[in-house]
Amino acid sequence: MALTCGIIGLPNVGKSTIFSALTAASVAVSNYPFCTIEPNSGVVQVPDERLHRLGAVIQPERLVPATVTFIDIAGLVRGAARGEGLGNRFLGHIRDVTAIAHVVRCFSDDRVIHIHGEVDPVTDIEVVNVELALADLDAAQKRIARQERMVKSHDRRLAKRAEREIILLKRIEAGLAENVPVRAMGLSREELGLVREVNFLTVKPVLYVLNADDDSLEQGNAYIHAAREHAAKEGAHTVVLSGQSEAEIARMEERERREFMDMLGIQASGLSRLIQAAYHLLGYITFFTTQGPEVRAWNIARGTHAQEAAGMIHSDFARGFIRAEVYPCRDVVAHGSEAALRQAGKLRLEGKEYVVQDGDVIRFRFNV
Repeated sequence: MALTCGIIGLPNVGKSTIFSALTAASVAVSNYPFCTIEPNSGVVQVPDERLHRLGAVIQPERLVPATVTFIDIAGLVRGAARGEGLGNRFLGHIRDVTAIAHVVRCFSDDRVIHIHGEVDPVTDIEVVNVELALADLDAAQKRIARQERMVKSHDRRLAKRAEREIILLKRIEAGLAENVPVRAMGLSREELGLVREVNFLTVKPVLYVLNADDDSLEQGNAYIHAAREHAAKEGAHTVVLSGQSEAEIARMEERERREFMDMLGIQASGLSRLIQAAYHLLGYITFFTTQGPEVRAWNIARGTHAQEAAGMIHSDFARGFIRAEVYPCRDVVAHGSEAALRQAGKLRLEGKEYVVQDGDVIRFRFNV
């Protein structure tokens, strides 16, 4: 299942530097706006020690981790919703992603131009959020106009649905006019389904990535504190990292990387925390399979049933589903082998309605 996280923010906040470190890709990084025009994308492995612990027990030929695709989207500016700075094009790229990593500048450096002349993370966040809300407001109004025509349809089913959608859209329109994102409007799953076709930008979950200097990673600074406070009011999560240092870390060998991180006083790289935060932001969990020559991690939405999970591997697994043999990853690590686990009676048989849990190891039985 494709998980995509768009990296957005104002120009010159470090988006492309962070993306380069994430993907170890070479992308253009320059000290002027709109360096990134076409979005770059890269598939990033989700760090998960459980996969390696499971592999140490099973001894497969290869380990296949779960992944998230990150997309580096060009910087937004005031007026983007009206087309400023190629805004319509960039906003369109955001519509294609599942979640948003909003990079916020939390460092001072006279050598790096700030598009507004001074560093103010709260203002920077609000500029981007206003543009996203304005774009959604325009989309809502256009959808209302379209559905008002559908109300006159001779197909009463379509007309009734249009009436329901208009009521909801007008409620959304009022919220957006007050700069309230769609995700904060308390919409039910049914209501979100009713307006899914609109593909609102502000319905997407957001993670704020606070790009700081090395000296502020442990204690923070005024910029970080202000940004965290603002994010807390939204109910959003934050990750603090130094884009420049992460780019250096990404180029290092393992021993050198560990020494450098120890010097900075960090246990895990900011990128690892960013990848994991983005993964969980999307509401996904991991299950594992051990069949054949590989141990593989699979990403699924929390609450997925066993038969649906089987279908991710192959449609035949879902179509001919019989049962799932399940055990938690930690159990096989504790017992030392699948055979010992089976002998201890720790392996469970589950039906198609079983809700897969994070860390489950599953072998699907099927017949087609």
